[in-house]
Amino acid sequence: MSGVTIATALTALVGVRTPLVQTGMGWVAGPRLVSAAAGAGALGILASATMTPDRLRSAVREVKSRTDVPFGVNLRADASDAGERVRIIIDEGVRVASFALAPRRELIDRLKDAGVIVIPTVGARRHAEKVAAWGADAVLVQGGEGGGHTGGVATTVLLPQVVDAVDIPVIAAGGFRDGRGLVAALAYGAAGIAMGTRFLLTSDSTVPDAVKARYLAAGVQDITVTTKVDGLPHRMLRTDLVDTLERSGRAAGLLRALRQASAFKRESGMSWAGLARDGLAMKHGRELTWSQVLLAAGTPMFLKAAMVDGRTDLGVMACGQVGGLIDDLPSCAELVERIMTEAHVTLGRLKTTP
Repeated sequence: MSGVTIATALTALVGVRTPLVQTGMGWVAGPRLVSAAAGAGALGILASATMTPDRLRSAVREVKSRTDVPFGVNLRADASDAGERVRIIIDEGVRVASFALAPRRELIDRLKDAGVIVIPTVGARRHAEKVAAWGADAVLVQGGEGGGHTGGVATTVLLPQVVDAVDIPVIAAGGFRDGRGLVAALAYGAAGIAMGTRFLLTSDSTVPDAVKARYLAAGVQDITVTTKVDGLPHRMLRTDLVDTLERSGRAAGLLRALRQASAFKRESGMSWAGLARDGLAMKHGRELTWSQVLLAAGTPMFLKAAMVDGRTDLGVMACGQVGGLIDDLPSCAELVERIMTEAHVTLGRLKTTP
């Protein structure tokens, strides 16, 4: 448990001890990691997109059985069952709802009426302005360095734009792993930082050891962005599978998409109609082929193969660019303590610099 704190608008809003957020990573951010991050003083976020609604409810209750501090649940804003998941969050008394992408205004209203803090993730200034106008309590801004689905604007360019545009707390994501990064984000005007890859690479993460070893062995040049997984820019470790996807033609891509979508249908209990709705939601406003729509629906199975089953040959490993600088596996408590201590040392050094 970290004894070093920095009070910000985020810590005041959510009631956590440190301005750190553990992001909702599919198959990774389950009850064990979330409760460990929350217990260490960060805001832990459960990833619900890869859970059935029943599993989400049980996961929330498991986190509550492990810790009594605030935590959150991350939702796909465009999921066909987003309304049902919002109801679970409200019923179970979850403190924070975070969203991948900007949610519909009606979802924000439902959550806020129930006293839930709403924190959407955005990748553009205009999206931050929109959700702020709709009543979001804070916004998480992910720059292009972030892992998984990502944009093309660096955090150092995107973050100050959003800080200047909205009057709610802004959380910076994309490229953070230590106390120096926290101080830099605070200097830009952020109220805290969010980290995915750094929390994935802890001893509290349930990711198989062999997969963690692949991450630790990777350098910055071993991390790439591809659109071949689901048609959207996706930052991940470069592997033989990723290289194969990059080279594959349309027919092979369609066959792989059908297999992955079918597997996720079995895993999630969703219908083909539900998968189609979620795929179409991702297609909306984007130039995606139908094989890419199917891949979008089945992408969670690519992630599960590595993050749960340990099959680095069959799965993809989402990774922030900062992953190439990480070389150890501390516990969440050790990580938070280290980051906060580094932040205070950095602030002290700045104060004494002539």
